[in-house]
Amino acid sequence: MFKWPLINDNITQRDKEVLAEFILNTNRFTNGPRVKEFEAAWSEWLGVKYSVMVNSGASANYITTAIVRELRGQSGEIIVPTIGWVSDISSVINTGFTPVFVDVGLDTMGITYESIKGAINENTKAIVMVHALGFNGLNEEIINLARMNDLLLIEDCCEAHGATCRGKKVGAIGDMSCFSFYFGHHITTIEGGFVCTNDENIYQLAKLFRSHGMTREASEEIQNKYKSPDLNPLFTFAVPGYNMRSAELNAVLGLEQIKRLDFNIRERQKNLAVWLANLDETKYYVDFLVEGNSNFALPLILNKDNDKIREVCKLLEKESVEHRLGTAGGGNQARQPYLQKFDHKICGELANSNYIHDYGLYIGNFPGISEDQIIDLCEKLNKI
Repeated sequence: MFKWPLINDNITQRDKEVLAEFILNTNRFTNGPRVKEFEAAWSEWLGVKYSVMVNSGASANYITTAIVRELRGQSGEIIVPTIGWVSDISSVINTGFTPVFVDVGLDTMGITYESIKGAINENTKAIVMVHALGFNGLNEEIINLARMNDLLLIEDCCEAHGATCRGKKVGAIGDMSCFSFYFGHHITTIEGGFVCTNDENIYQLAKLFRSHGMTREASEEIQNKYKSPDLNPLFTFAVPGYNMRSAELNAVLGLEQIKRLDFNIRERQKNLAVWLANLDETKYYVDFLVEGNSNFALPLILNKDNDKIREVCKLLEKESVEHRLGTAGGGNQARQPYLQKFDHKICGELANSNYIHDYGLYIGNFPGISEDQIIDLCEKLNKI
């Protein structure tokens, strides 16, 4: 057991009581009214028209790229970040697209306007923007670049619940977005996630892909479009989907946890501010773009004249602080072995991504960490 884990006990006694009460008083556990209730609550909190609950953030990743295929054809390229999660890339590969890796900026660990612009060509269909570690990666330049080139903008907000761009929550800005409620995130449904959008057509497609491609949950218009005397309307499959539905239990937990989400975000923001204020800026990178952040984990990237990454890891082990090398997703996805079997492209130098991979890590951030704890660890790190 770590004295400072990546996440504390993220499920409270009250959460367990609510779950127990639900179990004892219902006979429906699969996707049903509580899922719909959580979808409505999440849409209101996020500021979007539509949210579709799925069984994981990775499923949400897959559904968004499957929607790109439905809307923009079955081949082409999707611009992806090097710093993110494997499912940001595997979803692109498994829906028939070529991932095009571009570099990130150190200040957000998100892909930049310059790197995106240099990768766009006539085959580009979409851009995946990962808001890594809860930093907002979007700006007006990137948003306008996507619009000018008629590219679908997918926001991966799995680590960024409540982060904002110019006062608007990320996940409500692009064409569609992904959220995860895995155990270590800002709130948890144990496993679960969302696809969110303001577009009616994307919403209907997300519901289709969530549930085997069946039209029974889709709009009346879509049901009529695929109506046939040869097909049972309850078992008409409009798209090649899978079962990615969530369960009622996950939604019940989400409805209870969303009540404290804003508090969790504020506490994470405070912890990040203390962390960055007390790290030695001559040894560690601290110039992150903190405006609008909703910190997921405390980043620690050594400056370029500081090669003491092994000593840093030894100190964290000694202090019983759980950590992850490479920051989000283990670092540069373009260096992972699974890619060798699939077509992919690298556009430009990946200098920042490789540097983060080799000289970056993160530690846990959650409500309950004291200011004194953070300052004490910073002081020890600064002595290396």
